[in-house]
Amino acid sequence: MNLNSPLFDRIRTRREAKSEQPAPTARGPVCAHPGCQATGEFRAPMGRLREGQYFCFCLDHVREYNATYNYFNGMSDEDLLRYQKDAVTGHRPTWKMGANRAGPASPGMADPFHMQGKTARNRTPRHGVVARKALHVLGLDDDAGPGEIKVRYKELVKRLHPDANGGDRSNEDRLREIINAYNVLRSFRAV
Repeated sequence: MNLNSPLFDRIRTRREAKSEQPAPTARGPVCAHPGCQATGEFRAPMGRLREGQYFCFCLDHVREYNATYNYFNGMSDEDLLRYQKDAVTGHRPTWKMGANRAGPASPGMADPFHMQGKTARNRTPRHGVVARKALHVLGLDDDAGPGEIKVRYKELVKRLHPDANGGDRSNEDRLREIINAYNVLRSFRAV
């Protein structure tokens, strides 16, 4: 390490003693009120459409200005209501949830899950193995909706119930399977 380097000449290890000269008086900005020559120590907003800009007033004039300040001065009732509505979202643009301006997938876009073009009602539900077996017991396809499941269940219960068959209990096991399958589908919220 070269201690005689010019870089070490700029390093100060002790503060130099302050000279006895008085600090220069920084008066600051003059009050923005016409005819006032006092120091304008206090900021006051200039108003709507001039955000981030301020007047500098003395204490007396800033109090006077703030007493009469109205941000919404000059706005119509419709503009005021629109401002209040936009204030809910912080005056940022918003879009409706689920809105898709593009619509169905364009020819160049891939759709590996075949979700485009189907509404929520006719979208094929994803059932597990247990739910598919329950649908098979009811004699329905995998894409059966809640309405179809309920109608098919009621139809089978009416047909296989012993009271509807004159007390014949030969279909009792099949009826238990159907009831259990329906309960499985209800537990999966498929109905």
